[in-house]
Amino acid sequence: MGRASLGRIDHFTLPTQLGWMAISGTERGISQLTFGHSKEPTAVKALEDAVPIGHANWDWLTAVAQRLEQYAAGELVDFADIPVDLVAGTPFQEEVRVALRKVPYGTTISYLDLSIAAGRPRAARAVGGVMARNPVPLVLPCHRVTGSYGNLGGYSAPQGLEMKRRLLAMEESTLLRLQRSSGDGNVVTEQA
Repeated sequence: MGRASLGRIDHFTLPTQLGWMAISGTERGISQLTFGHSKEPTAVKALEDAVPIGHANWDWLTAVAQRLEQYAAGELVDFADIPVDLVAGTPFQEEVRVALRKVPYGTTISYLDLSIAAGRPRAARAVGGVMARNPVPLVLPCHRVTGSYGNLGGYSAPQGLEMKRRLLAMEESTLLRLQRSSGDGNVVTEQA
């Protein structure tokens, strides 16, 4: 794991079971997250277009990095309380992001259902555009959004749909493992 400053971009990198991750943020929250890279420099390069404003709070980012490592190792991790500091989006983008954060671990939602949850039932295609430009995947779990008929849709992270399949399978496997170990078959995954 390492910290560095790349011009105006402060970042934190870490190797995980999902490949190299790079995180950038401000004192207000996480601004960028990239993962699935085979090499650390590739992960850092993926952040070069981001220009967060302010200075990173490394204690905060270290805590986020620890949760991301746990998630990548197949642990049930809730990111709902992690503050996100994104460049101001349109009201529609904000509505979609708020609705997306409520999609529980191990479940999926269709682009159409997410557009309905965001209060915009005719905007399923536009939801896909918001997902494609998600700067903080995993924290805003765009991998949980699928087509209406069960098709995966798209995924813009490195390794594309293969990574989306891997994430969904990992979450499903984690829930099954936890259900078996709980004895009652129930695992609470509701997010705030």
